[in-house]
Amino acid sequence: MPRWSFLTNHAQVLLYLAHDPDARLIDVAAALGITERSAFTIVNDLARAGYVVKRKDGRRNRYEVQSHLLVPGPVIRSTTVEQLLALLVGDSGAASSVEALPSVAAAS
Repeated sequence: MPRWSFLTNHAQVLLYLAHDPDARLIDVAAALGITERSAFTIVNDLARAGYVVKRKDGRRNRYEVQSHLLVPGPVIRSTTVEQLLALLVGDSGAASSVEALPSVAAAS
């Protein structure tokens, strides 16, 4: 099995949060094989860029992926986050297909 991935850690975290908006960073880190500090940094990067909105829910955070935004990058710049997520999970409806994922950890 290769030690690399087709998707960056940022993309994998975004996909994980789309699947589980109530995820704890420790769970994100464990599922993706990264440190909790890396997960924290990536979520903050995504939040600063506007791709994820963090909301406090008691003592926990809830994450909302902003699927209407365009994906950055020269090759797929006219693609929305929703379209990218739909492509990755193999369905035309990103929200419903991401929720239907059995586990992001199984995909990585």
